[in-house]
Parts: sequence; C-alpha cells; structure tokens
Amino acid sequence: MEKQSKYAVIRIQGHQYKVFEREEILVDKISDTGKIDPEVLLFVDGTTVKVGKPTLSDVKIKIKVLTEVEKGKKIDVLKYKAKSRYRKHIGFRPKYTRLLIEKIS
Repeated sequence: MEKQSKYAVIRIQGHQYKVFEREEILVDKISDTGKIDPEVLLFVDGTTVKVGKPTLSDVKIKIKVLTEVEKGKKIDVLKYKAKSRYRKHIGFRPKYTRLLIEKIS
C-alpha cells in the first residue's frame, strides 16, 4: 500500500488499530455487526494532528463489513514433560470480522 498522509487510530472492542482509507482490517469477531461504532483516538491529515482526550467526536469513520466470520490461522499448543510420557496437544483457531474503512472525515 502506498504511503498516505491521512490516517486515524481507532478503538474497537478494546483493541486499537491504525487505519487508512480504503484499507481492510481484521478485528476480533463482532457479534452485532449492524452496530459498529469505533472510537477515534487520533487523527492525522498531512501536517495536522488531532489527539483525543480521550476521544475525538468531530471525526467520523465510515466502516463496511466485508465478512462477518472469518477463520484465522490455527495456533498449536504442545505440552511435553520429559521422562514421564506426558504429551498434550491443544489447537485454537480464532474468528475474525473483516472490515473495510471506506472514509475518514
């Protein structure tokens, strides 16, 4: 992606993301996709920087849900104890929601 001078730092479900316009991001699965309201913490437009205390209410971000549930990469957890024949394998696959940042204004 080319360098853009317009970006924002948003908070969705307690996680912070640096987003640009027309960028796709993966966030933890959102149960109610009809109601996504990100909190804007920082907004940069070229040389102008706005920092929220704690959030910015005048900056709006338009978000479109591309995929409601998307499976992530599988994470394998292996436990092993030497000389005691103890081996345990646990697998975990996180679920994400893919979002498109349409406009930052």
